[in-house]
Amino acid sequence: MPLPETISVRFTEEDAGYVTVRPVVKQMFRLVELADMVVSVTGKNVSRVQQILRTGTVVYNGYRYWWDGFPSNESEVTGLLALFPDDDPSRPFDPAQVTAVSLEIGGGTKRSLVTITSSEASPKKLYNKRSPWESCWRPRKVQRRATRSTPMPIARISISRIPLPRRLPRS
Repeated sequence: MPLPETISVRFTEEDAGYVTVRPVVKQMFRLVELADMVVSVTGKNVSRVQQILRTGTVVYNGYRYWWDGFPSNESEVTGLLALFPDDDPSRPFDPAQVTAVSLEIGGGTKRSLVTITSSEASPKKLYNKRSPWESCWRPRKVQRRATRSTPMPIARISISRIPLPRRLPRS
């Protein structure tokens, strides 16, 4: 039986620690969209991806997603994972190609994601030597092991992690 093209997925905010009533949203996902979420959690591990597709549940970005699980064979999952680029720690980081920065604050269900585009952060303020955008790219150690790409046509991105000190030095 081939992998389904679309999957009916339900999701809700993942809240632990107290009793809560949250709305459940139902949405149709294409197989590659669901696989993108699963790969973000498991990496390109064929057996783990098969297990999640079969059980029909994954927690991603503070939401629990579930669907009617379905069986898959190893060759189908391997073909699906071939759509996703492998991590490339040797790929050089080029600040000139960066169009946006996403800052992840908090964790678990309290995780917030703030995205700043280059056009928003490029203007220099009066009496400042650098714009906030230029300050982001002062020499920093970039963790190459976290670089990955996504095959999603909507947002073709490369992700690199740059650890920031607790307090950024004043420019």
